[in-house]
Amino acid sequence: MSFPLLTATAALPAIGAIATAAVPAAKRTAAKWLALLFSLATFVLAVTVLVRFDPDGDRYQLTESHAWIADFGVRYELGVDGIGVALIALTALLIPFIILAGWHDADPLETGSSRWRPTQGFFALILGVEAMVILSFEATDVFLFYIFFEAMLIPMYFLIGGFGDRAHEHGEKAAATQRSYAAVKFLLYNLAGGLIMLAAVIGLYVVAGNFSLQEIAEARANGTLDMSTSTERWLFLGFFFAFAVKAPLWPLHTWLPNAMQESTAPVAVLITAVVDKVGTFAMLRFCLQLFPEASKWATPVILVLALISIIYGALLAVGQRDIKRLIAYASISHFGFIIMGIFAMTSQGQSGATLYMINHGISTAALMLVAGFLISRRGSRLIADYGGVQKVAPVLAGTFLIGSLATLSLPGLAPFVSEFLVLVGTFTRYPVIGIIATFGIVLAALYTLVLYQRTMTGPVKPEVSAMPDLRMRELVVVAPLVVLLIFLGVYPKPVTQIIDPAVKQTMSDVQKKDPQPEVEAAK
Repeated sequence: MSFPLLTATAALPAIGAIATAAVPAAKRTAAKWLALLFSLATFVLAVTVLVRFDPDGDRYQLTESHAWIADFGVRYELGVDGIGVALIALTALLIPFIILAGWHDADPLETGSSRWRPTQGFFALILGVEAMVILSFEATDVFLFYIFFEAMLIPMYFLIGGFGDRAHEHGEKAAATQRSYAAVKFLLYNLAGGLIMLAAVIGLYVVAGNFSLQEIAEARANGTLDMSTSTERWLFLGFFFAFAVKAPLWPLHTWLPNAMQESTAPVAVLITAVVDKVGTFAMLRFCLQLFPEASKWATPVILVLALISIIYGALLAVGQRDIKRLIAYASISHFGFIIMGIFAMTSQGQSGATLYMINHGISTAALMLVAGFLISRRGSRLIADYGGVQKVAPVLAGTFLIGSLATLSLPGLAPFVSEFLVLVGTFTRYPVIGIIATFGIVLAALYTLVLYQRTMTGPVKPEVSAMPDLRMRELVVVAPLVVLLIFLGVYPKPVTQIIDPAVKQTMSDVQKKDPQPEVEAAK
């Protein structure tokens, strides 16, 4: 039997979570280093998966299949395609930076505080989330995917509710109340989506007789699976609803601004750059592959909802006073672009959407983590409390600027390529949707540049006059992300050559071809 590389990649952070949680309470620093070590080892395994993956090979590679609950047709089946392997690499890349950025976020509060933060638990929960996210990207059994799709909510609930941001203008008691509200809202929204999906998973089993993604997809393609049009549409809606909550798509998005505002910056990155990607990934893997006809049937409505997300999220970002809420609404707008690219049903749109998942993860991590460093120095999330930071902390301001420019998809930075592909892919099939979506770019320029202007330029406010610049640990976190933003903005081929074959297979699943350009015949 070959080495179970996919299982090892997911099991290593799970083992790390248990080991970190077991470190004695007095050994907080040892727990941090142990968590970082396991995250780096997981990254090495993820790179190994990436190297061993052949973009021109079989659709699902490094597969593993074992009997699990035989009476119900449930198997432990893993496999990765180009989209899954790219997102596994993104997850494993970001987790070490998340741990380093949150190095002191779970330290004990000041003497006399009524709360004590269990440092070991904080880092163990992060590793636990990593394990579940990676398994979600690997699972090719629908029931196995569902288990980890739902299980990741529990550690995220505790990360949001138990380890919130210390910067709160109304004091510790109000902060605890807001954290609890944000955590419960996050959990209820996602549990509601998960319960609806569970009903759809059961319905799929009743129709197909098993949970194997590959077997069901092959039966659909061969015409041997008897599924009526109405049944397919209802099952599609059950799956899509859960994924739209996780993504998040308007109007199911309202949990995200609260969750990101009340979380520490590293946990906010974990939410939007890692966990939320499971939703958009699942739209490609499960919705389009299992329910191709229903996906095409729902496309017009989904495109309208994605367009609303783009414009609505950008408009609300413009009016925000809180730095974290601004970034949260910007992410809602970006997820609108991703979902629009997926359901444009063109190779450019879906390649752009998948590339956007990677680039959004890197750019949001860079911006949010630098914003977290800024907030920890001033003790406030309010934009109005800053001014002139670039004069006292130029490196911090410079990295904040690069993260902001990446958020507005400036040419030369990674998100530009993906956003351009999404818009081109959408315009070729739905020109009106594509034209309106471009206004999201204009609004992005407005909210990001205004954010930078109000926080970094102008007279130096007394409260920030002694603000220190980025320290070595913080530079180690931010510098690689900035390098990646520039590198992938200039040369995205290393990612596109991995994801493009998988996108072509997805297009084949829904039996769609790219529209041919209308060229007037030469006279």
